[in-house]
Amino acid sequence: MPGFSNRHRHRTASLRRTFGRWWRQAAATAFCVFSVSLVSALPEKPPVGRVELGAAAEDADATVACMYPMTGRSASYGRDSIAGIRLALEELASDPLAPRLRVIVDDSRSKASFAVRMAEDFLHQDDANVLCGMVSSGVGMAVSRLAREKQVILVGTDHASSRAALEEGHDYYFRVSSDTWTSHAAGARYLKDLQASNGWRKLAFLGPDYEYGRVAWRDLQQALDQNGVSYQQTGTYWPRLYEPDYSLYIQSLLESPPDILVVALWGGDFTAFLEQARTTHLFERMRVANFDTGGDYETLVALGDKSPAGLILSARHHVNWPDTELNRQFVERFHRLSGRYPSYSAQGAYAGILAIAEAITLAGSVTDTRAMISALEGLRIRLPKDPDGFVSYIDPETHQIVQAQAIGIPRADDRFPPARVLLGDWRVYDAESLKPSSALIQERRGKPTNPTQHPNRAQQQSRSTQ
Repeated sequence: MPGFSNRHRHRTASLRRTFGRWWRQAAATAFCVFSVSLVSALPEKPPVGRVELGAAAEDADATVACMYPMTGRSASYGRDSIAGIRLALEELASDPLAPRLRVIVDDSRSKASFAVRMAEDFLHQDDANVLCGMVSSGVGMAVSRLAREKQVILVGTDHASSRAALEEGHDYYFRVSSDTWTSHAAGARYLKDLQASNGWRKLAFLGPDYEYGRVAWRDLQQALDQNGVSYQQTGTYWPRLYEPDYSLYIQSLLESPPDILVVALWGGDFTAFLEQARTTHLFERMRVANFDTGGDYETLVALGDKSPAGLILSARHHVNWPDTELNRQFVERFHRLSGRYPSYSAQGAYAGILAIAEAITLAGSVTDTRAMISALEGLRIRLPKDPDGFVSYIDPETHQIVQAQAIGIPRADDRFPPARVLLGDWRVYDAESLKPSSALIQERRGKPTNPTQHPNRAQQQSRSTQ
């Protein structure tokens, strides 16, 4: 594999940063006017197995190996992640100073043990330099442990358990999409404001019974405590991941209705829950919030012409927020490339490839792992999710990207068909205010607690474990 540092050793890091960023921004604008060659390369049917993108192995400066689900209920996340990677590679291909990346994508099958074996094969058979991707937090954290063992950099682009960057964070792990702490810290502030306006008191939580759901509940409790929100917990509900029938959970909620139900289901699971709950009186009895994934574009499509009353939603990217030139370009380019509008997974994959490329540029060579780590720590990268005046960056302490979060309510809006509703009435929470405090980081890293319970509330609140 040719050495990137050898080809560019006479260029200073300052020149690479300044000219490279300018060039990519100019190229992104040009893509909105002119078609690009990779459009024709998009397969007519969604890929269901190994895909290779970018440079050929013999020409690449680095090989990046990504794992996403390409089959099953969460296959759309893999499909959109591949399209996001293509957009990033288009930008890099237009920049003469950017490293040439070979990107391999394969189906994780949403299974941790399978993904770990796949990652080992990427390293040993494909000579992968960097691992990336993962949607399921269970899968992401299993591969993260392998990355720590092998001392290989892993850039997470979608999985969201905050434990990955806090309790189990390590030198080689970085994440470029918002985590469960960020989204539920914003959610706690939203609920605090809502309580001040309508006086709600009873709260229940429903989430998938695995890493992501359990940690999301703990994050929400800790964030509510930090914001001084007093509430009565009426129940916690733990359906399995990819549960087909939520009727028992819905019935239990109706028998002991909260004022607020916070849901941490994602993708097809959340859509299935909403469809089944719509056949009951659930939305008349409580407000339903999903602060991390509920505002995903595909969920909004599934809502049809009219959403259930009282929904409060957010996601890690929105097609209509922020209303910036960069986000409009990203959404339009994605639509031109794929014929559809992006889910939040697309921006995560897009961000991952750009962050890896920028780190290689700064480090000089992907094989200099310590230089790569130094480059990624504190790396600033302007992304479609960034409102004007802010640039996403990777926190050097946690290796978690720092981003703003917007929470909204579904409103009739057909600008991005087939969706007939989009989020509006935004409440935006600035990025710095959503970072975990140093005290919380130390507590989580120094004194691991059971994510199924919050120590301050375990003794005083009832819980229902369906």
